[in-house]
Amino acid sequence: LFSDAQFSEVSLSVEIADLLQSIHATFTECQSLLSGQFTDLQRKTMLDQLGQAASTFREGIYAQSFSGEKVSVTREDITAFCSLSLEFIDHTIRANRRDDGLYHAYNLMMTDDDSASIANLYEMLEGQVAVLSSGYLNPEEALSVLHALRQSAIYTARQHTYLLYPDRELSRFVDKNCIPPEAVKQSALLTALLADNDCSLIEQDLHGGYHFNGSFNNVDSAKAVLPSLAARGYGDLIAKETGLLEDIFEQVFNHRQFTGRSGGMYAYEGLGSIYWHMVSKLLLAALENIQRAVAQDCDEKIIHQLADCYFDIRAGIGFNKTPADYGAFPTDPYSHTPGFAGAKQPGMTGQVKEEVITRLIELGVSVSSGCIHFNPFILRQSEFLSQDNRLDYFNVQGEARHETLSAGQLGFTYCQVPIIYHVADTTAITITFADGHTAKIDGDTIDATTSQSIFDKKGQVAKINVGLKPPLN
Repeated sequence: LFSDAQFSEVSLSVEIADLLQSIHATFTECQSLLSGQFTDLQRKTMLDQLGQAASTFREGIYAQSFSGEKVSVTREDITAFCSLSLEFIDHTIRANRRDDGLYHAYNLMMTDDDSASIANLYEMLEGQVAVLSSGYLNPEEALSVLHALRQSAIYTARQHTYLLYPDRELSRFVDKNCIPPEAVKQSALLTALLADNDCSLIEQDLHGGYHFNGSFNNVDSAKAVLPSLAARGYGDLIAKETGLLEDIFEQVFNHRQFTGRSGGMYAYEGLGSIYWHMVSKLLLAALENIQRAVAQDCDEKIIHQLADCYFDIRAGIGFNKTPADYGAFPTDPYSHTPGFAGAKQPGMTGQVKEEVITRLIELGVSVSSGCIHFNPFILRQSEFLSQDNRLDYFNVQGEARHETLSAGQLGFTYCQVPIIYHVADTTAITITFADGHTAKIDGDTIDATTSQSIFDKKGQVAKINVGLKPPLN
């Protein structure tokens, strides 16, 4: 965007310019780290520098607001910042590739004074949609992700589609809050409290098992009893072992990885649930990668394999199912399908948006530079009528109309204008205007003026016939 801009510099608030310069300086200083993996120390150092840049900016605005002073920043400086930022973003994506070919969606960061370490959560559908949508992957890499996803625990054969995360068994109540004996032995404080029969922090059951006090709900509530224990003579042990106590508590409860309903409920976006909006996002992401492959003149074998993956995803979505399989009217949008029932929560969900976009891409309709284009690179022969039929629609005046369709044709509307496809040796467009005259266009593009009249629904265009080269089988 900035590389193609006509200006040579831009005027920015001095505060924004300083923030830009500070962030860019940190990126430049750390650029050499992109050749390998960040250590926990390097990650913390860079994080602190970026955090300090943001804090300085924020505190200055809070204290003094904007000064009103402007400075000029060159276009080259902005493009250099964007390019270097993209290097770090690409490094992040590479670092999140899993051994099984999927990509991590969310990570956990643990910090202390000197380091920032990273731990991974379980695989998630959202992470695969994110990487497929990012534009980072080439067509072969995108195909690899789609194949890995199909073989993963996220896939569910029950509905021939994808869960948000792999289903799993939750721990039973009696298996929770159990402190391993070896962890107790590590702690002189816990050992002393057990010997003194002090149950304010830890207790032992009749079978010899160890448990934290049942009134605790997080590590802070456990730490809240430490002052009273210190007053009762355990102060030296507490001073030595507070960090160890926190580690044992986290080892037992793993609160750090708690993700809410996704890890503890069985509906909505919970365990074993299909979230249809995310599946439709996957559908769109797969189709966008086919678009990129076609635009890059990729090997036709790769394009066809990507198309197979796309239609496999599409086959699992509601409108391809029977009511018995879907658990509802298949053409109605639903929020989710839990593992124990059919589709739930009907409504105009985000899935509808992705479905409209993917269908227009399937039909090959796009707009570029104000012109309507027809390039149905993924449209299948089976979409065309096998026998005569008719297309019923409402024109721009709101009047009911119909177009007779023959076998071998396909009809739909765009801005309430009927468009009829048929297979031909070469791509050509015939526009029928409301006054009866026609115009023929060699190629797949309608000029900007006529396109604008269609967008504005002026009623000047009555029908569009498009001859297309043979589609996919």
